[in-house]
Amino acid sequence: MKLSIKNLGPGLLFAGAAIGVSHLVQSTRAGADFGLGLLWALLLVNLFKYPFFQFGPRYAAATGESLLDGYKKMGNGILIAYFILTFATMFTIQTAVTIVTAGLASSLFGDLGFNPELAVKVWTIIVLATCLVLLILGKYKLLDNLIKVIIITLSISTIAAVAMALLGNDSSVSLTQILPKETPEVMFLIAFMGWMPAPLDISVWHSLWAVEKRKDDKEFKSKSALFDFNVGYIGTVFLGICFVLLGCLIMFGTGESFSDNAGEFSGQLINMYTSSLGNWAYVLIGIAAFTTMFSTTLTCLDASPRAMDRTIELLFNKDYKRGYLVWILLLAVGTVFIFFFFASEMGLLVKIATILSFITAPFYALINYKLISSKHTPKETRPSLFMHILSWLGIVFLIGFSIYYLTTL
Repeated sequence: MKLSIKNLGPGLLFAGAAIGVSHLVQSTRAGADFGLGLLWALLLVNLFKYPFFQFGPRYAAATGESLLDGYKKMGNGILIAYFILTFATMFTIQTAVTIVTAGLASSLFGDLGFNPELAVKVWTIIVLATCLVLLILGKYKLLDNLIKVIIITLSISTIAAVAMALLGNDSSVSLTQILPKETPEVMFLIAFMGWMPAPLDISVWHSLWAVEKRKDDKEFKSKSALFDFNVGYIGTVFLGICFVLLGCLIMFGTGESFSDNAGEFSGQLINMYTSSLGNWAYVLIGIAAFTTMFSTTLTCLDASPRAMDRTIELLFNKDYKRGYLVWILLLAVGTVFIFFFFASEMGLLVKIATILSFITAPFYALINYKLISSKHTPKETRPSLFMHILSWLGIVFLIGFSIYYLTTL
């Protein structure tokens, strides 16, 4: 079977969800504050999370079911734990990605006649309303098509920005790696790794998207699913390194720091790009940054309700025709509520969401590994010895760093 861009879909949706706050916010902050000193953390966390993300599309392609269906087979307790964890984090995560998107929209398209703080809130309503219309009317097929354009736009603009920044850089860049020791730095390190490249529960989203893709494309089986996943995953790692480089080349050593205010941060972010490419690129880079965060907002707004709807169906053994609609409206309303009260605390929201994602990562790692290695997965599609070893190392890594974080507070 010939593999091509037509076979891509869920992997790019994964990239669209991942390349957002973790890259635009956390990676640029890492480069600005530590230079290239945290590259070790970026590479290690991507390596050790790899198996657990891969198990999502692997299981879906092998069985035609999502990870949630697999959790059900392992017992309702796991499914209930997933429901509780997701409900506890979904509103904060959605708010964190939406607040950056709204801030970028305000910086790019203007304040609409409002004061800056109110403008970001108005843009929040506009962004969420647009996403709701696209998802309710366009459904999965629109996501599948739209994400390919967004990822290509983002990749080209980011690579161009890094290339121009490197060409314009006259000073040497240190590759000395740093292990943060002070509490604020440790908290940033955990937050940085929490969403790099993404929270582990996105493996569930990926499996749901893979099931949807398989409905539209009967040839989307194990080989296609893993190819699609690897393209998306390698792309997120590469672009993560690019954003660390940009933060390092443009801001490291300047004494400048990013604001926690959504509007101010967005302006700084776009200016960071244009300082390397020139003012002529302001609109181009601004739109690229906006579409990146818009895709994250869109994919998150689709995935959490999709997952919660399927979880409820499995727990009660009943199909709910309007379940997805109910959950997506609930998430949108909850996001607006949190946003209106915490719009000026973007940095705090991002930290809360990323830290919650990191300390819950061992749970998802363990249950994904247990499922893919169990009788519920066809024997021929279970992990190789290498993937087993990498999974064990990953579980130890994630648990170890969670303990390290909790004992450093």
